[in-house]
Amino acid sequence: MLAVSHFNSSASPLLPQLADGSGGLVETIVTGVGQLQQKNVTSAQSQTGGTIVVVLFMSLGIFSNIVALFILVNAYSLQRRRSKATFLLFATSLVITDFFGHVIPGAMVLRLYLIGGVSPEDFSSSDGMCQFLGGSMVFFGLCPLFMGCAMAAERCLGVTKPLLHSSLVTKTRTKLCLSVIWLAALCVALLPCFQLGSYTYQEPRTWCFINVLSDTKEVDVAFVALFSGLGLTSLAVALVCNTVSGLTLVLARIRRQPGSHHSARSHDIEMVAQLVGIMVTSCICWSPLLIFALVSVKRPIGANPSNYQTLMHMGVRLATWNQILDPWVYILLRRTVLGKIYLIVKCQAGMRGGVIGRWEKSSFPSMDQKEVSKV
Repeated sequence: MLAVSHFNSSASPLLPQLADGSGGLVETIVTGVGQLQQKNVTSAQSQTGGTIVVVLFMSLGIFSNIVALFILVNAYSLQRRRSKATFLLFATSLVITDFFGHVIPGAMVLRLYLIGGVSPEDFSSSDGMCQFLGGSMVFFGLCPLFMGCAMAAERCLGVTKPLLHSSLVTKTRTKLCLSVIWLAALCVALLPCFQLGSYTYQEPRTWCFINVLSDTKEVDVAFVALFSGLGLTSLAVALVCNTVSGLTLVLARIRRQPGSHHSARSHDIEMVAQLVGIMVTSCICWSPLLIFALVSVKRPIGANPSNYQTLMHMGVRLATWNQILDPWVYILLRRTVLGKIYLIVKCQAGMRGGVIGRWEKSSFPSMDQKEVSKV
């Protein structure tokens, strides 16, 4: 403003006209600069907040998976029952997969947050980092869903047909099944390398996933349908198997004579409880992204893409929680914890007879047996 006043007092007759005529221009420039500064401050705050969230998510996920892995490895080393050992092998593999699925994509997302995301010019492109991050999202997304389905089917067979289970399920076949699961998920994730689908950066330009919002082609639609279809089918099969297993255990307890003991079933109770926890967690965390991806790629022509971008961002945030919550299923739903929960519920309900009364302390022998208490 001092400069403007100085020019107004100049002897030249042109300068006052220039100053008066450009007053609106100066005001516009000052306003524009202020808005730009405010935008930069807001963008920096958003970037800092996003970085903090990613770091907290990664720290919590790493801690949860390490604790669960320690518990499962310790339990596996002490376990002598083959059916339980098979389940623990599945569970340990799932936690290890969740750990790497949390660290690898998380590190790349953190890097993108630190550099402020990709530039708008590169947003619609797909570089090597985007290909790797998108493939990691698909691979580490399908693996837990496939494993949860396989674990539920294995337990359903063990509960309903124990003799057939003992003859069919071995440690070697379990390892072979795990290898097939990892290979199948890898094959799906690598489809864009053969021009069967594509990965692109997603809003807010800090992560990559299947192309569902811009310039989608028929192969992109097919790729999304394959990914979502496999995920939803795995959840549905796990739901059916866990329901059958749970009903079988409940009917067995109802038919059991009061005072009789069948401690072997307590292993099944623990495993089915953990599988139900895994299934519920997976349904809550992964179903939105699987459904949002299908809805987004088939959105009506002319629909506002920003709404679908928000849905996809919400979906991937929920999916990230799956790898954080899965380990706590094994940490909290152990027989020692289940036994204590049962006693608390029994005392509160005041039921010592009838159907619930048959789920007595012997249902959770871990409270008495030293072997399981170590687990």
